[in-house]
Amino acid sequence: MSPWTKLRTYARLGPANIARVAAYRFGIKSGQHPVQRLSAQVAVAPFFRASERQQAAPPANTTWDDALWWFGWHHAPLPDAQPDWFANPFSNAAQPDAARDWWCIPDFGAGDIKGLWELSRFDWMVARATKAAHGDSVALAQLNDWLADWTRSNPTYMGPNWKCGQEASIRVMHLVTAAWVLGQDRVPERGLIDLLISHLQRIAPTMSYAMGQQNNHGTSEAAALFIGGSFLAGHDPRAENWARKGRRWLEERASTLIEPDGSFSQYSVTYHRVMMDTYSLAEAWRRHRALPAFSDRLLVRLGAATEWLWTLTDAETGDAPNIGANDGARLLQLTGGDYRDFRPSVQLAAALFRDIDTFGPGPWTAPLRWLCVPDAGSSAIPQSKSFDDGGYHTLRIGRALAVLRYPRFRFRPSQADALHVDLWQNGVNLLRDAGTFSYNADQAAWFASTAAHNTIEFDARDQMPRLGRFLFGDWLNAEAVEPVRVCGQKATAAAAYTDKQGARHQRAVTLTANGLVCRDTISGAFREACLRWRLAPGEWQIDDNILHNGNCTISIEVDDAPVIPTLATTAESRYYQQQSEIPMASVKVNRPATLITKVTF
Repeated sequence: MSPWTKLRTYARLGPANIARVAAYRFGIKSGQHPVQRLSAQVAVAPFFRASERQQAAPPANTTWDDALWWFGWHHAPLPDAQPDWFANPFSNAAQPDAARDWWCIPDFGAGDIKGLWELSRFDWMVARATKAAHGDSVALAQLNDWLADWTRSNPTYMGPNWKCGQEASIRVMHLVTAAWVLGQDRVPERGLIDLLISHLQRIAPTMSYAMGQQNNHGTSEAAALFIGGSFLAGHDPRAENWARKGRRWLEERASTLIEPDGSFSQYSVTYHRVMMDTYSLAEAWRRHRALPAFSDRLLVRLGAATEWLWTLTDAETGDAPNIGANDGARLLQLTGGDYRDFRPSVQLAAALFRDIDTFGPGPWTAPLRWLCVPDAGSSAIPQSKSFDDGGYHTLRIGRALAVLRYPRFRFRPSQADALHVDLWQNGVNLLRDAGTFSYNADQAAWFASTAAHNTIEFDARDQMPRLGRFLFGDWLNAEAVEPVRVCGQKATAAAAYTDKQGARHQRAVTLTANGLVCRDTISGAFREACLRWRLAPGEWQIDDNILHNGNCTISIEVDDAPVIPTLATTAESRYYQQQSEIPMASVKVNRPATLITKVTF
C-alpha cells in the first residue's frame, strides 16, 4: 500500500477528527483519561412503578413476550429467570464478563462483541413498558426484575456493557422512553435517577472521541446527554450542563454530518434510520417538556434527512435497499413488526420535521401515539430525486423503484459499492445489495467489497484499496453525473468514475413502469471486467440467452451482441449475523465495451 494513499486518506478524514481519536486512545492507554476515574451510586430497584399514563395507550409491543431477540431475526426462548447479559449466540469463544474494567476488554477478542451487547440495549424494556402502560403487572415486575439483575451483573464501569459510549446512550434513550410511556418522567423512581446518572457520567467524558468518528456515535451520545440531562433536571447539579452540552452537539452534528440534501455521513440506509430515530426522540422529548426549539438549520436538515429515508422506503413492505453498512441497530421499538420495516421511523420523523403523513393509518403510527406527537397535516407520496450531496439517484415510476449509488465521499466510505443499482417492483427487491453480515467474521470484508454489489468489478479487485476494517483509501470521485429526469412514465439518471488504476465505469439507467435498462460503458486500464446482478430468491432459468423467473426477464448484450450470463449463487445478509444464498447472474469481458442489461417485469 502506497504511503501516499494513506496520507491522502487521513487528510480527508480531517486532522481534528484524527486528533480527537488519538487523544482518547492515548488517554486510555496511559490510564490518565478522566473516564477511568469515575464512580457512581449503585442503582437499586424499583425503577418503575404502576403506570400513571394520562393519554390513551396504543397497542402494546408483544414481540418480546415469549422470546429474546438479537438483531431482529435470531431469537431464543424466554428464560425462566433473567437473561445472561454476557451471552453471545454468535460466538463459541468465552465471552468477557464484569470482572475487568471496561477499557481492558477488546472489541473483537472473543468474536463480534455486538452479539453480547444486544440484550443490553434494552429493546425489551421499551416493549415491556408498553405492556405495563396497559396495566400488565407481570410486565412491570419483569421490567424491574431484569433491570435490577442488569445493575447487579454490570457494576458501574465494569465489564463489556460499559465499554461503548453509544451503547450507554442507547440505554439512556430507552430508559427515558420507558418512563415517558409509563407517565413517570416527571416524578421518576430513585433507582432510575441513579441509573441514568451513572450512564451520563460515562458518556460525557468521551464525547470528543464520539465526535471524531463522524458517525452516529456522536448523534446518539449528544441525544443521550440532551434527553437524559433534561430528564434529571432538579435531581443532579450537573444535569443542566449535560443537557446544554447535548443540545450543542446535536446542533453541530446535524450541521456537520447531514448534508443539505438529507444524506447522512455513513452512506447507509439502516444507520440513517438510527440517526433519524435519535433526532426524532430528541425533538419529541423537547416538545413534551416544552424546551426551547432547536435551530431552523437543524430542523431543515432533519426535514431533508426525512425525505431521503422516505424516498428509499417501499410503501408496501416498509423495506428499503440494503445499501451501506448494517449492524442490526434499531431504536424505539414502540411497535412490533420486522426489523426491516422502516415505516414507523419515517412516519414519526415526517410528522415531526415535515408535517406530512407518509403512509396513512397503520401500526407504524404507534410511535406517534406513545410519544404524544400529533398527526401530520397532509399526506404525500415520494418523488424521483437525486440526492447529489450523498451520491444517490432515486427513480420512481408507478410501483417500481431504482436506486443508483454513486461516489460523493465527503466522509469515509465503508463499502466499495460505486454505481451499485437496487431495483424494486411491487415490493420485491429484484436486484439487491449483499448487506454486511458481521464486522468480525472471516467473510466480513467480502460483504463490503465490490464483488458483493450490482456493479462492475475490474480485475477481481475492489474499487478502492482497503486500509483497515472500516476504512478504504483513494476515495472515488463521481464524474459525468446526470441528475434524475422524469419525462412522462420514464425516469433517467447517470454517473461515472475512474479509479486510481485507470479503469473507468459509466452507468446510465432508465426506469419505466415495465422495467429497467442499464447501460454500462467500461474503458481504460483493465484486463478483465465482471458485471454482476444479485437477484431476488426464486427459480431463475436461462432460455435462449434470456434469464427469467416467471415474473421477470433479464437480457444482457455486449456491444449489441446478446450474451448468455453465468447463473450461480452468492451470499446475502439482510440482517446482522444472518446470511443466506440468492441467485446471481454475471458476465465477464476482457476489453472496453458497452454492456446493456434489460430487466422487464
